[in-house]
Amino acid sequence: MGRGLLEVAVLHSRDIAGCEQGGADRLSFAVKGAVEGAVEGDGDGRSPDLAAAAQVIRGTELPVRVMLRLNDSLTTTGGEFTRLVGLAEEYVSLGAEGVVFGFLDTDLEIDTETCVALARALPGVPWTFHRGFDQALEPRRAWRDVVRLPGLSAVCSGGSPQGLTHGYDDLLAVLDSDPDVARFLMPAGGLLPEHVPWLLRAGVRQFHVDVQVRPGATTRSYVDADFVRSWRLMLDDAADRTG
Repeated sequence: MGRGLLEVAVLHSRDIAGCEQGGADRLSFAVKGAVEGAVEGDGDGRSPDLAAAAQVIRGTELPVRVMLRLNDSLTTTGGEFTRLVGLAEEYVSLGAEGVVFGFLDTDLEIDTETCVALARALPGVPWTFHRGFDQALEPRRAWRDVVRLPGLSAVCSGGSPQGLTHGYDDLLAVLDSDPDVARFLMPAGGLLPEHVPWLLRAGVRQFHVDVQVRPGATTRSYVDADFVRSWRLMLDDAADRTG
């Protein structure tokens, strides 16, 4: 079994050292904001300004994915869409490996039209669907829709708007009924060490942590290298045992 990918959410360049020293594989970067139903530290946030993005992207050799989001809803307007494309192009020109976005329509289904349009405006740029995915009204239908989107390589999901505390069993059920989901699922929203072996057995290979690697489990502290390293070692050990 291959080594699982460990993605760590960062808030600023001061988080980079802990990620690098602890053995993270990829960073996700957003300016945190309040999103209804979100678990603190997972899935919320807006696009950073270019100066902040440059500090993070150019401050590390690790791949960085940057949030594309200009408001706290899960929709966008024509004017915002144009700005999002421009921002994404700037982030990529700074060296971002990919981007993070996601849209739902007024019926709380995946807005495939908008997602496809943005993905096609960024050819060759991999992207993650953020935890807004968990707000979809019918998760099974949402998974059927999202896995067909171009350029998509990860979906952050806790199986519920309240995160893995409520949605873990539902995620395992989805994985059992549709193994293709495992190629995209990146568990997020309260991931615990005891979740990892079962998710690995189901074929999941990407994992997202945020406040779990911050002392006090708060965004007011910086990412800690020892905390990241404990996740790195635990993930590698679980992969070896599962394999």
